[in-house]
Amino acid sequence: MNKEVYGVTTFKSTHHTIQAEGTFKEKGISFRTIPTPREITLSCGLAIIFALDDLDKVKKMVDDGEINIANIYKYIKEGNHSRVEKII
Repeated sequence: MNKEVYGVTTFKSTHHTIQAEGTFKEKGISFRTIPTPREITLSCGLAIIFALDDLDKVKKMVDDGEINIANIYKYIKEGNHSRVEKII
């Protein structure tokens, strides 16, 4: 079974998501903006998915106040099933 693992960052507002997109681009971090996965929340909203290898860079952006997040999750997809683990 194929297992994929990503980082997912959620935000308090769409505005914060848009600001974070610019910061991810500036830092050269590959990402994709997606609807927030239902495993995280059923409410509508946007999230950023990124390679888990970049987690330390994303945490630094949070610590430095460059992005304003709600949470960071590890998103694990195995076949037709997925689950999340809260990191921050």
